[in-house]
Amino acid sequence: MLKIRFQRFGKKNMPHYRLVIAESHRAAKGKFLEVLGHYDPRKKTAAIAKEKVLHWISKGAQVSDTAHNFLIKQQVIKGKKVAKHGVPEKKAAEAPAA
Repeated sequence: MLKIRFQRFGKKNMPHYRLVIAESHRAAKGKFLEVLGHYDPRKKTAAIAKEKVLHWISKGAQVSDTAHNFLIKQQVIKGKKVAKHGVPEKKAAEAPAA
């Protein structure tokens, strides 16, 4: 399965991220098929190839949670943001009464 996700690169304490399309079973820093954009969190700048992202999504590529939220923020795709990966959502009503 193909996945759109971030790939970190850059020096120590100077991160940059590439938005890439890669096989889901590959390592995060492993081979990828295509670079779809990049993001510099220090300068808060991003460049996304909107047409390429929409093309791969139409072909069935899944988007990681972080990349999904980022693409919504950049107005590449529409929808609601998803909760952080691995953080369980609990409602107050579900919590046991003490």
